[in-house]
Amino acid sequence: MDTAVVLAGGPGIRLKPLTDKTPKALVEVAGKPIIQWIFEWLRMNDVRRVVLGVAYLKESIADHLGDGSRFGIDIIYSTHTVDGGTGEGFRLAISRYVHDDVFFAMNSDQITDLRLQDLANFHLKHNSMATISVTNPHCPYGHIEVDKEYDVTGFSEKPFCPNAACNSGIYAFNRQILDYLPEKGDIEKTTFPILAASRNLKAYPFRGIFITVNTHKDLVEAEEKLKAIYG
Repeated sequence: MDTAVVLAGGPGIRLKPLTDKTPKALVEVAGKPIIQWIFEWLRMNDVRRVVLGVAYLKESIADHLGDGSRFGIDIIYSTHTVDGGTGEGFRLAISRYVHDDVFFAMNSDQITDLRLQDLANFHLKHNSMATISVTNPHCPYGHIEVDKEYDVTGFSEKPFCPNAACNSGIYAFNRQILDYLPEKGDIEKTTFPILAASRNLKAYPFRGIFITVNTHKDLVEAEEKLKAIYG
């Protein structure tokens, strides 16, 4: 698996005023734009082709990143609307530019050391429509209930549930997921609950580095963590 769909279209409202004129993907943390951390991690995991879903300030992103050659990857841009959510972003990017049967998909606000080959192997072994990488509990992200077969049996987007596994925003998809992606709206509220109900959604447990940047508090904490890890 050497293709990833990465969504970088959101307006980054919780990072304003930083994102008034700068797309969230280009906000710097520990000396690099968030998206650069992601690209370097993807390249280390042998991903060479990125379909980048863009919406908010999309021209700024394309001008800064170019064709991706300086990161050792090929970037293909897929435009969607800000209001279309992750459902529209993934649907258009996949239908236009992804021909692989299996590929990675993700948001663009996480910094991690997840080994994508491990996620891929797990996904292929379990033959599910989609696999979510889930990280440690006690976080404010999408919460997941998992049974002993790694089936996702319940999916709730950001409820109060301190003992649930949490959605990292990093996935392995089969291309047939297109049949379940909405015209508009977020997959966390539309696609994933449907797949969970049909036992077609798996959870891959991950316990490594996971840093996400959604708020100013996150940005400060990310700076501290990355400097402590990488110096």
